[in-house]
Amino acid sequence: MAKKAPRRTAERILLTTLDLFNRYGEPNVSTTMISAELNISPGNLYYHYPSKDELVNTLFGQFETALHELLGAAEGVRDVEDAWFFLHSLFELIWQYRFLYRDLNHLLSRNRRLETHFPAILMRKRTAVRQILDTLAAPGNGTPPTLEEDHARNAVAATMVVVLTYWLSYEYVLNPRGAMEPANAEDALLRGAYHVLGMLAPHVNDEARAHLTTLISAYDAKNFSS
Repeated sequence: MAKKAPRRTAERILLTTLDLFNRYGEPNVSTTMISAELNISPGNLYYHYPSKDELVNTLFGQFETALHELLGAAEGVRDVEDAWFFLHSLFELIWQYRFLYRDLNHLLSRNRRLETHFPAILMRKRTAVRQILDTLAAPGNGTPPTLEEDHARNAVAATMVVVLTYWLSYEYVLNPRGAMEPANAEDALLRGAYHVLGMLAPHVNDEARAHLTTLISAYDAKNFSS
């Protein structure tokens, strides 16, 4: 059996940096710590990534590309099951790059690329969520929403984006020593999806609401009521 080719140094640096950023928070990780974790010289690290901002920007670029592709899938959401899968996939991607969300305000204050790109990310999230809401709320006869319904859906979409963006910060405040540990990922993601799905219920058509209620009731209320 052919041996797997060793990972290129640049890729190893990114993977290790992402792990350290996620575990300790970007402000608490230095390039010295990264090179020590990789057992390479600081010069080797700087050859591939001349600064920590370069590492942040590269990881952010990976996240942005994956997010753009995922949000495009909102067009294919046709029912509650699709919506659940979409939201859970979104939470999984956020978890994969969770340092961006845990340290978001800090990063925005010192990184020009994030400062200029993240507002567009929020708007794309909002557009995708609103698209899903319109699909699930449609009565089936093609009737457009009234002005009141349109305003209500915009408000719900904005609130859902707030929860999607700051859910992990909420989890971190509740449990700062354990919330960001990989062992707690599944529960954190399920709790986030549970609460976001709950926001949809009052605003979807009767068939979707019945399905959504059944789906939400399948969660353990004891574990997902925080």
